[in-house]
Amino acid sequence: MAYTDNMSCVSLEAGVDLSAKQFFFVAVSADGQIDPCGDGAHADGVLQSNPDAAGKAAEVAIGGVVLVICGGDVTRGGPVASDSAGEAVNPASGDIILGTALETGANGQVISMIFNPRGPA
Repeated sequence: MAYTDNMSCVSLEAGVDLSAKQFFFVAVSADGQIDPCGDGAHADGVLQSNPDAAGKAAEVAIGGVVLVICGGDVTRGGPVASDSAGEAVNPASGDIILGTALETGANGQVISMIFNPRGPA
């Protein structure tokens, strides 16, 4: 069962409607707002709320054990990266590692992971 622990969060401004992006990886853009991450990209956090319009407050987990949604297979104990939609997947070569999976997951499943961005796979 997915859980959180020692999660550190900040409130940031949504760059777009993120109502369908809860538990996706997000990054701060040049305008200071957050948007979903791209394929293999660096993430600044994981969206924990679901703001329904640009400019609305968004709760973003920036550390600890966080909830994330899988966009494909994720292996317990293995590294996690972002797919093109900002969902968690097993990394491909060169993808930025965003943390470690605490559960095995499949497409559409919410799992726990340690959010700890580091270098490329």
